[in-house]
Amino acid sequence: MKWHGLMMGAAAAMLLAGCEKAEAPAPDETVAEVESEASMPAAETGAEGHKFADWAGRWIGVEGMYVDITPTEPGQYALAMQSDLDTKGEYQGSDSEEGIKFERGGENLTLRASNGDAIGLKYLAGKQDCLIVKPGEGYCRD
Repeated sequence: MKWHGLMMGAAAAMLLAGCEKAEAPAPDETVAEVESEASMPAAETGAEGHKFADWAGRWIGVEGMYVDITPTEPGQYALAMQSDLDTKGEYQGSDSEEGIKFERGGENLTLRASNGDAIGLKYLAGKQDCLIVKPGEGYCRD
């Protein structure tokens, strides 16, 4: 019997020594890490390689103006835009720190998050989910 007790004690000591060498993260740390990644907006997590993937779709401006944003290859977007009564076109955009940068008519522009008041157009005033190119040119979702 003494032999059996001695073997059980030695086995328990070996198990404890092995556990000390290979520590697993505490369950609370793992859950918190997964939850924080899931709660980050797409712009920060790079959903499918696009910083602004959640901007995909149609945004409406004034007097028939609009921008359709379609994510293409990682970090790239196709922009179909009616930016004023005379200017309708398709542009290639790419991720930047502030928003989606693109070139139109030789001018480097950035489509960035805003609100209707900052755009400066009466029709968009009070709207909160908007994108602005420059004062007087912006698009919102209701």
